[in-house]
Amino acid sequence: MNQADNDRRIDYIEFGATDIGRTKQFYQQVFGWRFQDYGPDYTSFQDGRLSGGFTKDAPVRPANPLVVLYATRLEEIEASIKRAGGTIVRATFPFPGGRRFHFSDPNGNELAVWTDR
Repeated sequence: MNQADNDRRIDYIEFGATDIGRTKQFYQQVFGWRFQDYGPDYTSFQDGRLSGGFTKDAPVRPANPLVVLYATRLEEIEASIKRAGGTIVRATFPFPGGRRFHFSDPNGNELAVWTDR
């Protein structure tokens, strides 16, 4: 894919972070993301489709906007999030098209995970 193919599409998403090392450990353990460090206060991630970063130079903004991840096995991901030090902030609930829950990562960023199953 070249730059023209990405025109007017979300290209990168950036989150605030309080602890880069703990952030990397959490997302590697739960979602298998890969990381590239750019100094002690910034790391970028690749989830296989989308790239982004975590920075200590930006405030943590819980749930604004809400980033939603997909999982085929919702309960397994929820358990993994808890084991890795995340907090479930909204229990699993149904919505048209599936089910989802919201969690807070070790920095306080709120994200959601959904499934169509």
